[in-house]
Amino acid sequence: QVQLVESGGGLVQPGGSLRLSCAASGFTLDDSVMGWFRQAPGKEREGVECFSSSENNLYDATFVKGRFAISRDNARNTVYLEMNRLEPEDTAVYYCAATSRELQRPRAYYFCLNSSSEGDYWGQGTQVTVSS
Repeated sequence: QVQLVESGGGLVQPGGSLRLSCAASGFTLDDSVMGWFRQAPGKEREGVECFSSSENNLYDATFVKGRFAISRDNARNTVYLEMNRLEPEDTAVYYCAATSRELQRPRAYYFCLNSSSEGDYWGQGTQVTVSS
């Protein structure tokens, strides 16, 4: 059974940093398509950063602007999202997700832009609030 558990959210001042963690179970990261997504109040969910292990491919949204970095620790089966230079517009619930759907390549790109609430695996989310 696939399970994703996020942690690391919180309140941070503009310009600050946070590291989110996603502990995965039920599958291994070294053969996965996973990513971080976020949803702000009143807005649709959007992909932040996604990767495809088999393609060694990464996608990050334009709003990331080099401020965020996704990484993974295969030994711990954990994915991280390092977020720097946070802005109030980054305030949202952040979700970790994985998919087993057949996707077009590059899969990181298509997963980030075409996630499925029912067809993919999701964590419970962690709140990130950027405010002074």
